Amino acid sequence: MADVAAAPPRAQHNWSIGWGDAGPFLALAALVAIGYLINPDFLSANNIANVVTRSAFIAIIAIGATFVISSGGLDLSVGSMAAFITGVMILFMNTVAPSVGTAAIPLGMAVALVTGIACGLLNGTIVTVGRIEPFIATLGTMGIFRALITYMTDGGTVAIDRSLRDAYRPVYFGDVLGVPIPILVSLAVALVAAYVLYRTRYGRRCVAVGANEDVARYSGISVTRIRITAYVIQGACVAIAAICYVPRLGAATPTTGLLWELQVITAVVIGGTALRGGRGRVWGTVAGAVILEFIANLMVLSDFVSEYLVAAVQGVIIIIAMLIQRMSKR
Repeated sequence: MADVAAAPPRAQHNWSIGWGDAGPFLALAALVAIGYLINPDFLSANNIANVVTRSAFIAIIAIGATFVISSGGLDLSVGSMAAFITGVMILFMNTVAPSVGTAAIPLGMAVALVTGIACGLLNGTIVTVGRIEPFIATLGTMGIFRALITYMTDGGTVAIDRSLRDAYRPVYFGDVLGVPIPILVSLAVALVAAYVLYRTRYGRRCVAVGANEDVARYSGISVTRIRITAYVIQGACVAIAAICYVPRLGAATPTTGLLWELQVITAVVIGGTALRGGRGRVWGTVAGAVILEFIANLMVLSDFVSEYLVAAVQGVIIIIAMLIQRMSKR
């Protein structure tokens, strides 16, 4: 029965791209053309590389959010979670660095990943076992994670130990054959996520749960397990993004990851994933994250809109995207 319930999503999700799936990429192409007309420097190799690299953090986290939202959930804590994971990672590395040297970096990465998974497990358990609405549950953990990083930093900044900075810098500033490492990491995460969501039983069941929870449950699918796993995937993705983010600034502060949840949800919605659940688009999510960063970059390069209004523009974009989704249902 479980396989029967999972069959419809199999037909909806495949590697081919229809017109609906192509929407984010067409918008991205149009944005690139507009950017070039506004400022030819927009398409310079350095600018494109910098913009796509900066979008990698949001893209990685948004890929995890694609699983959560596809399953009918929501996670508002990702920005605070990223700050908390970053703080835990840096404090751990600084503590063990005098004893193990640069080996503290891979150890810190492992600690970050475990912390992210634990945070995702916490969110998933509160939502499913506690039967609390995802909006309320993750709003609560958002406050908890932000308070914890503020406490850990004593309201200030925790910087990575000087002995580790040079060894860690290549994780963000390095490249392989000219491609920045954060971009390669985001592509690797997207490839794995696309395979899991489109080609595995878990992916089909994840979408089935988001489409109709009651039908999925009556078909023998463990809704609790599916949703908890989605939140765990989200936590792991936040940890991977934090690992790539640390060498960029070399520190954690109470404002790290501020408003990332807005960017993440916007990227997911722009990418074609239904906010109500039941449909997920991994590659569309990646395109959505790049679109947001391109828009922010254009606001810096042009004088049309102040760069201080980036968050306002992103808010308008998610409202428009939701209106389009609603109208498409009619």
